[in-house]
Amino acid sequence: MKASPLQQKELLRLQALDIKVLQLSHQSKSLAQHTELAALNREAEASRMKLLGRSGELDDVRTELGRIESDVEVVEKRIARDTDRLQHTPSIKDIQALDSEIASLKKRLFDLEEIEIAVLERQEEHEAAVAVVQQERDAITERVSATELARDEVLVDLTRQLGELTRDRATVAATIPDDLAALYERLRITGHGNAAALLRARACSGCTMTLTGSDLADVRQAPADEVIFCPDCGAVLVRTDESGI
Repeated sequence: MKASPLQQKELLRLQALDIKVLQLSHQSKSLAQHTELAALNREAEASRMKLLGRSGELDDVRTELGRIESDVEVVEKRIARDTDRLQHTPSIKDIQALDSEIASLKKRLFDLEEIEIAVLERQEEHEAAVAVVQQERDAITERVSATELARDEVLVDLTRQLGELTRDRATVAATIPDDLAALYERLRITGHGNAAALLRARACSGCTMTLTGSDLADVRQAPADEVIFCPDCGAVLVRTDESGI
């Protein structure tokens, strides 16, 4: 393939821009904030599971307290009913039976109220435990928001730089003949991004191989407008005054 030395040098500009694009793309995918957010998400999930457990325990205590409060209400109503009957019955036998039942109910009420106090204390403990976990979750949420903001600020700047590089690349690519540009793109794919390299001091700047023997002789004999390739990495070798040949 033939291409003027100037057109070949434009490949170096294109290669430099592509390298910067790859670097910025890699940078955008490997930001420290991505790692931080992944860790925070794991913390958030662990905290969520902890909150579910603590909330479940609190719900159980509240259910238990509800049953006790219901039992207290039933006993209080029975005491009130029996007290009313006691005040209106003339029967000595009924009075004795009601007195005994009221005494038993009051003992039952006392026991229930003691249990109720203990359960209320447990409920307060569980509510405090839930509040602690909720505070942890709120703190994690704040850290996530701050990290996302920092990440987005960096990504905005990287996106701006990528946009500028993309425009510059399009400008350079427009100056390169179609067949040479197609060759470059093909080599960029097969060469893992390394498609054009400067031949400096007889060495390929792409793979650092130094040309010797017949390879060096072939390069020296090739016309200036002949597109030549590195015998090791296959990139287009661009010759300049720095080539040392």
